[in-house]
Amino acid sequence: MSCAVAALPILVVLLEKLALLRLPLGQRVLRYASLDDIAIWGVLAVILLNWKRIGRHGFFLVLFAAMADAIRKLMVPIPASDRWYAGLIWMASAALFADWAGLHFMVGAFLAGATLDRDTFDEAQMDLFRNHILLAVMPVYFLSTGLRTEWGAGGAAVFGAAGLLRAASVGGKLAGVAAAGHLLKWKRGEAWQIGWLLQTKALIMIIFASILPDRGIISNAAFTASLLMAAASTMLTMPMAAPSLKKDPPPA
Repeated sequence: MSCAVAALPILVVLLEKLALLRLPLGQRVLRYASLDDIAIWGVLAVILLNWKRIGRHGFFLVLFAAMADAIRKLMVPIPASDRWYAGLIWMASAALFADWAGLHFMVGAFLAGATLDRDTFDEAQMDLFRNHILLAVMPVYFLSTGLRTEWGAGGAAVFGAAGLLRAASVGGKLAGVAAAGHLLKWKRGEAWQIGWLLQTKALIMIIFASILPDRGIISNAAFTASLLMAAASTMLTMPMAAPSLKKDPPPA
């Protein structure tokens, strides 16, 4: 799942730099990446499943579904300027509720965002908010992740494992998208562009991989190999996608 996921925050930044974010191709890529994210958080929820807390898990799912339906309806009469506060309170509440249920803060936070309608918030304000968050928070998160990485753990085997993971990540994504493009009869070259745009791993994969050593599921060496794979895959995105997009630009 770490090899398969695409990181939405990094992808949005790259799509903006390529002037694709508001184009049909950019919106398609975001939808595909969102499906990746939904899948990975579903897998994470299964991995973190605790049979001693199965009652809490069930209670979380039932109550969250009811709360999500209620919050969508409550957002409509709330003034547009106040929806930001309601949205942040909803996200924090869902994150705390998920952690109480034995899942993880990120599972609840992601589900909270996924249940809200995009039209609930002003698009220009949302873009500005996202850019400020990426500028202020993302560097701190990457720094904290780097500080907890044990580069001496595993030695050369870690770099070998990272190379294999990178091959699986890049090759698997390109092959999967190519198969989809063939079945759906996409135009020539489109699968290649989409396959490389979906190589952004960094943020979501790092969050996913960070949770696993905390729960004793993978070793620090495996975490370091995954981190190297994420960085290497993400660094390939722009150099590989940009020339193809310049040669064959998508329709506006």
